[in-house]
Amino acid sequence: MPIEIRHVPEKRCFETTVEGALGVAEYRLEDGAMLLTHTEVAPRLRGRGIAGQLVQAALDHAQVSGLAVRPICAYARRYVERRDGTADASRMREA
Repeated sequence: MPIEIRHVPEKRCFETTVEGALGVAEYRLEDGAMLLTHTEVAPRLRGRGIAGQLVQAALDHAQVSGLAVRPICAYARRYVERRDGTADASRMREA
């Protein structure tokens, strides 16, 4: 199910609202890298792929912006590991 995801740079996150509940993928920028620090979706919305879409939006943004990615958040790290090739592997760096 595609959802509308907004990049909110002043809050350093990607967010969406589904059925009135906010979902976020938070990041910080450090030394030319986007550190994915936290991903959260309301418990009642879990299992719908929303967190994955948020993380993918962050990965897409990092790639277009020329940023390396460091998945600090456990969910983001698992997402990247499961989906080899979602971002340029040569630009990925472990935390």
